[in-house]
Amino acid sequence: QVHVVESGGGSAQAGGSLRLACAASGHSYGRLCMGWFRQAPGKEREGVAAIYTGGDSPLYGDSVKGRFTISQDNAKNTVFLLMNSLKPDDTAMYYCATHDETCVVSLRPSAYNVWGQGTQVTVSS
Repeated sequence: QVHVVESGGGSAQAGGSLRLACAASGHSYGRLCMGWFRQAPGKEREGVAAIYTGGDSPLYGDSVKGRFTISQDNAKNTVFLLMNSLKPDDTAMYYCATHDETCVVSLRPSAYNVWGQGTQVTVSS
């Protein structure tokens, strides 16, 4: 059974940086499509970034382009989200997701069926 676990959330000042990590386990194939999403109270879940760990260009949501970078460490089955120039609007619960059967690099939550528990990111002004 495929699992993903997020880590690295916390608090930061506006303009600061945080790095999130998502460790995947339980998959029998070498490469995954993985996505980062966030959800603030009262708002819909928003796609932040997505990547195919076997290559190809990652996708970014418009609100984070130029500030966030998704990357991977395939040896550790881990995907990272480096968040720079943080804004108070980035405050949300951040989730990592993947799919246990298909692989589509997408910012749509419906493209994934395995989700982590989330990690909170809070940015103060």
